[in-house]
Amino acid sequence: MNTKRKREDMEIVWQTPANPPERHDYIFRNGIRYVKPYYFEFISHVKNRWAGKTIVDLFSDEFKGRPRDYYESAVKSGRIQVDGQKVSVSYVVQSSQKISHFLHRHEPPVMSWDVEILCEEPDVLTVCKPASVPVHPCGQYRKNTVVGILQAEYGLAPLFPVHRLDRLVSGLLILARSASRADLFRQQIESGAVQKRYIARVIGVFPDKQQVVNANVNYNAREGRSTVE
Repeated sequence: MNTKRKREDMEIVWQTPANPPERHDYIFRNGIRYVKPYYFEFISHVKNRWAGKTIVDLFSDEFKGRPRDYYESAVKSGRIQVDGQKVSVSYVVQSSQKISHFLHRHEPPVMSWDVEILCEEPDVLTVCKPASVPVHPCGQYRKNTVVGILQAEYGLAPLFPVHRLDRLVSGLLILARSASRADLFRQQIESGAVQKRYIARVIGVFPDKQQVVNANVNYNAREGRSTVE
């Protein structure tokens, strides 16, 4: 649902996870898909292992993407609330309480390639995922995702990704139309009944025959890339 607030003379509409992405949320320019900035209420509920922590300690320990000073400021200004109320930085949270974090979101842009629907059936959807677009909402992405774009442009929801492809990878993506169907697909993948094949573009001359490489893969989180020894 939308929550409306007044800031000076401007009416702010806060979106929540209940607000689906819509066509008018996107701007296309020079081959890039942008999302119009929007106000968003992140909602979570206090887990048992969080109970007994101060509101600032909770965010500092569990959501490490921002410094502690930010969370202290957000609590003092009311951008972080508990059960819809402003609290002090020393407030101790209890299990199941609702925590809201109000942000002005600027999603990163992605390439404007279409999410092509290859096969649509009553219980499963198969699409061609373009590179640069995440599969589902995560991190900084919510509307600029395969799931968000399919909902905005085709009204397809809910969708349950059966498997994942990295954001920078393009390829075949299977989405179930129900949670039960998704579970069935996952069981087939885990049992080896379904396999994925990756095709990579390489630099240089690649061997004609099949090569098996048994080497360690090192992931550098800071640079966001993997290398093979």
